[in-house]
Amino acid sequence: QVKLVESGGGLVQAGGSLRLSCAASGDTFSSRSIGWFRQAPGKEREFVAELNWNGGMRQYADSVKGRFTISRDNAKNTVYLQMNSLKPEDSAVYYCAADRAYFRNSTPQNDYGYWGQGTQVTVSS
Repeated sequence: QVKLVESGGGLVQAGGSLRLSCAASGDTFSSRSIGWFRQAPGKEREFVAELNWNGGMRQYADSVKGRFTISRDNAKNTVYLQMNSLKPEDSAVYYCAADRAYFRNSTPQNDYGYWGQGTQVTVSS
């Protein structure tokens, strides 16, 4: 079992930065890929970024490439999402999620079995 808690959301002006954190409990965290997703009002949840279990492979949605960076500190059981050059269209509830399986380099979205409660990010224009 993995429990995830996001933090770091808030209100920021366009062009600003935020760093989201995803703190995990459970001794298998370091063996699992972690993803960040977001959902804006009236829209479907969408993939933002993914980092594999050992931090060696990253994937990003095209909409955030070059602006967002995902990283992890397995010693702290924490994954981060550094968000720079924020745009109003980045406004959403951001969720982190953990893979159901271990030691995968890429995880199908449906295989993310553990989810946090989400943190709100609002970018004003």
